Amino acid sequence: MNIQWYPGHMTKARRAMEADVRAVDMIIELVDARAPMATRNPDIGALGRGKERIIVMNKADLAEDKVTAAWSAAFRREGVECFMMDARSRKNLKKLFALIERACVAKRERDRRRGILNRPVRAMVAGIPNVGKSTLINTIAGKSSAKTGNRPGVTRGNQWIRLNQSVELLDTPGILWPKFEDQNVGAMIAFLGSINEMIVEPTELAAEFIRFLRGRDKAEGLYRRYELCDETVTESGLIAAIAIKRGCLLAGGEPDYAKASGIIMNEYRAGLLGRISLEEPEDYGAENADCGISAKEAASTSENSERGA
Repeated sequence: MNIQWYPGHMTKARRAMEADVRAVDMIIELVDARAPMATRNPDIGALGRGKERIIVMNKADLAEDKVTAAWSAAFRREGVECFMMDARSRKNLKKLFALIERACVAKRERDRRRGILNRPVRAMVAGIPNVGKSTLINTIAGKSSAKTGNRPGVTRGNQWIRLNQSVELLDTPGILWPKFEDQNVGAMIAFLGSINEMIVEPTELAAEFIRFLRGRDKAEGLYRRYELCDETVTESGLIAAIAIKRGCLLAGGEPDYAKASGIIMNEYRAGLLGRISLEEPEDYGAENADCGISAKEAASTSENSERGA
């Protein structure tokens, strides 16, 4: 399964981010806790060099606790502030605000020395499509300040939102990088719904997802959810069985593979197949297990340097 998607509005959004990053004090980067490295856009790391950064592992309620804790430890070993949350809940907002304030202590001290008092911290909320940036802003603000949707591409333009006297947030469109060098990364992003489904054939995606779960010994929730007992059936056979169980039938009683495939992927994304993490720090090898900069981010940084040379 070969996945590439980089629509024109993302080129425009990246250029806007290059300009806007100069006006902010820090970057709050959202990633999906089920795949924290795959959902990190290397462009954000390159553009945000020299800025304070916080990584928010969103949708932590859908990931495996033990794996998420390992990711958190890996990021912190690299000196990157990390926070786990469900952006729909206000439960941990005080902790997040405290983290923002702590990350900006040096900035506030610089302002004080210059005689600038009470200037709000300006933070850019960034991430790839569909990781929950606008949801986080609305939860923090306590109102629908930013457009949201359970699909990529809802936020098309930048939106400044004043939260209180001390913090302003900039909501930015989700940006993917132009080419997936590692197709496993592309597959994980597609599993999570961060790529427009119009370019991904649903049955192929669901079959790849089932193959992925089986290869990781994580298919138990799938079998349980759909009451499947024959684990030797092919991926296509499992999709057909699920179609029959869910009444997804075409004329003549044939299984509707596309509809059943959509059900599988939507129910995974909603957590109905159980809490399933797609990657672990060890997947990136010993040299990248401490995830301050991944191989793809290093490559992107190198490319950006060459463009500027």
